[in-house]
Amino acid sequence: MSQPKILDARALIPMDRHRQIFETYDRLMPGERFVLVNDHDPKPLYYQFEAEHAGQFSWKYLQRGPTTWHVEIGRVAAQS
Repeated sequence: MSQPKILDARALIPMDRHRQIFETYDRLMPGERFVLVNDHDPKPLYYQFEAEHAGQFSWKYLQRGPTTWHVEIGRVAAQS
């Protein structure tokens, strides 16, 4: 399996962060993932994913602060 893409949200304009994160997610094929790098715990983003993509995404903390968070976000492969 290839290394996931890194999306460093710290370099993004704050008002554009969620839009760009969701655009990155929307481009994923089932089973693919990316790593979000952020300057705070993106828990509100998790709740937005849960509201809009319940059961369709994965969320795994790789690093939890104190100054940088890394979260692996994936598109769940379809169940057969």
